[in-house]
Amino acid sequence: MKYVLVTGGVVSGLGKGVTASSIGVLLKACGLRVTSIKIDPYLNTDAGTMSPFEHGEVFVLDDGGEVDLDLGNYERFLDIKLTRDNNITTGKIYQHVIAKERKGDYLGKTVQVVPHITDAIQEWIERVAAIPVDGEEGPADVCVIELGGTIGDIESAPFIEALGQFSYRVGPGNFCLVHVSLVPVLNVVGEQKTKPTQHSVRGLRGLGLIPDILACRSTQPLEENVKEKLARFCHVPLENIFTLYDVPNIWHIPRLLKDQKAHLVISKVLNLASIVKEPSLEEWTSRAELCANLHVPVRIAVVGKYTSLSDAYLSILKALLHASVACRKKLVVDWVPACDLEKETEKENPNAYKAAWKLLKGVDGVLVPGGFGDRGVEGKILAAKYARENKIPFLGICLGMQVAVIEFARSVLCLHDANSTEFKPETKHPCIIFMPEGSRTHMGGTMRLGSRKSIFSVKDSKSAKLYGNMTFVDERHRHRYEVNPDMVERLEKAGLSFAAKDETGKRMEIVELPSHPFFIGAQFHPEYKSRPGKASPLFLGLVAASCGELDSVMNPASAHQHLISNGPKNVFVHGNSKKAPNGLADVRHNNGYCKGLYTR
Repeated sequence: MKYVLVTGGVVSGLGKGVTASSIGVLLKACGLRVTSIKIDPYLNTDAGTMSPFEHGEVFVLDDGGEVDLDLGNYERFLDIKLTRDNNITTGKIYQHVIAKERKGDYLGKTVQVVPHITDAIQEWIERVAAIPVDGEEGPADVCVIELGGTIGDIESAPFIEALGQFSYRVGPGNFCLVHVSLVPVLNVVGEQKTKPTQHSVRGLRGLGLIPDILACRSTQPLEENVKEKLARFCHVPLENIFTLYDVPNIWHIPRLLKDQKAHLVISKVLNLASIVKEPSLEEWTSRAELCANLHVPVRIAVVGKYTSLSDAYLSILKALLHASVACRKKLVVDWVPACDLEKETEKENPNAYKAAWKLLKGVDGVLVPGGFGDRGVEGKILAAKYARENKIPFLGICLGMQVAVIEFARSVLCLHDANSTEFKPETKHPCIIFMPEGSRTHMGGTMRLGSRKSIFSVKDSKSAKLYGNMTFVDERHRHRYEVNPDMVERLEKAGLSFAAKDETGKRMEIVELPSHPFFIGAQFHPEYKSRPGKASPLFLGLVAASCGELDSVMNPASAHQHLISNGPKNVFVHGNSKKAPNGLADVRHNNGYCKGLYTR
């Protein structure tokens, strides 16, 4: 087994996860099998109980693991299925060591950070690296490890020590350290400054880790004299210094690394030069160029609770992007804070209220994502009501599905008290109830998690057609509340259709409104399995319906990898074709790596 360790210096948020994923793509394109591990130095056992404002979204794996969002990047880039053990946290390591101590496995020894914690980290890495994640038998050829945080952080010290020992343990030719650092440009001076990277590398060396490769983040390509200076002061060969400058979207990064011959350098450090082939990245290159050249916009409103932080909905954004590229449309996301749609906001902040409704009324499609807690729920219900009554394409995910059911019960069944027991335990008409197997005392890892079967009960439903008329689908879940089975019959008689259920037939998985052009809610999270070359069927349906092309994607033969021709340069508003304006839709790039989508 060969190991590539990716560390970060100077500041956080440089794109270590994207860099690690792109290195994996490059090595995979060379004919190697690749797996990934993310190390998070926080004390939490997993990411499940952390607020999205703290750490971005919680990504859910097939085995129910609630993990860091970077594992989502690994899965999307490498098209692999990771396990909960591929995310190592300080909490997991200490829990493991303390459990062994209580059992008596240390035979009376004084349990210490060195060697017991550091040994546990190394053993965990070796064990998990051997788990196949690509559907093939046997371990991968290369394991890419990302160390979260920044070099010098107190909490990462045991991992730094363990990885230093590990590099000597596996020996030269089996370990490659890639250090991602910042080379800023001061506006006053106008030149690229190397001192932050010099100090970062000095700190890394002082901790016992010697970088083989420098991946330098910058706004522009590094100047040659800057690379020479870095090589001189950081003791890294000139050809081992790569520049990762800002690009239109992150799909460009693998090609950027290839153009600088990163695959040759890594294969040389790992003694793989004799077996790797020239990487083939034609698919990645064409997809990145296609995304950059899309001009016909499709406008989707994301009505959520955490709209001030896009990373809170990272997988949602990626799934929307995958679907929009498949439909040859440029994605424009309008963030609509759910709270701002509520009547209380109209009184307290009328400007925010007007702005939110103006955004919502100007979109082609509406997406209500999952979430927890009652803040913004009434706003999400109002968004579902607006989409239902005005025939706007709608997709509700997890809580988004639940609020759609609540809204239908209130508006169509005239059950004005209808609600979820999560928000109003005493409601007389509980549309959404707590699942019997859930825990009311412990929050971590107690939800209905991971991949579960959803069996289609309505064969001619839109969702069934989007999934290629399959009998069932396996999608990932993360919820502790569900549609009340006692209300299903009444809801169905009023026109709501539960198109898919779990294996017992009592748990509702997909809800549709047959009389609506596209109104679908899913209890599961389809965004977690969306891939750049294989858009999630439900997201593909939402985007296609939003630009008036739903019929063409419900063909079973093309439901998963549908590509719509460019067609006339029209803009679609609420499913109706209108002549495109001379000016293209606003383009706004994010700081750092642009995420390949355009938001307002």
